[in-house]
Amino acid sequence: MVAPFASLFRIAYGRTRRIAEKLLGKAYAGVATGDRLKSYWWIGRLQWCGAHLRRDFQAMIDRGNEGQAIGEALLGQSNRLFHLWHQVKQETLSRAGLRTAIQPVRQAVRRALRRGKACGCSKTAGTCKELRGHEEWLWTFVSVEGVEPTNNTGGRAERHGVLWRKTSGGTDSHQGSRFVERVLTVVQTCQQQGQNVLDYLGDGIRAWRHGRAPPPLLGSAL
Repeated sequence: MVAPFASLFRIAYGRTRRIAEKLLGKAYAGVATGDRLKSYWWIGRLQWCGAHLRRDFQAMIDRGNEGQAIGEALLGQSNRLFHLWHQVKQETLSRAGLRTAIQPVRQAVRRALRRGKACGCSKTAGTCKELRGHEEWLWTFVSVEGVEPTNNTGGRAERHGVLWRKTSGGTDSHQGSRFVERVLTVVQTCQQQGQNVLDYLGDGIRAWRHGRAPPPLLGSAL
């Protein structure tokens, strides 16, 4: 999980709802950005990652059947969406301007999803049905400050851990898993906070040796 001031890594045996609830708390009322995995649907306020969706749209095109035109239409609207978002990031388009400019995109996406639900490709129809059924999760970033249309920040944060797992073969014990997830949490959060990782770890070891409380990981961020 990645938040503006900290990241939390957790090694688990799956990506189930129970694990997500344990991490976030069953009463979590914020917004979460991620892929379309149903383990997260209980959260209620989601932003589905636009980068993942683009891969879904490209898959519709690559199948080359009745769903190809639907994928092309949705990918074209995704291009328009990200063009507007880049203007927001460059501060050449205001949030209020985004809400106005995105309306034609939303309407075009809705029309494409309706057509896709009735197309002759079962896979494309199923994806369009799911997206249409939770259409509000495509556009949360438009109305909620601080939410982005992709989960790229989370993807970049987990990359080091993914590469470490591939080269090491993963962990083989409870203790090993706890060590890896805690070290990754410290490294990523220190980077977000502008703290030196080795300095923080050194301070933590010295505190442990002298029976003192560990240094706060978040520093003065909160």
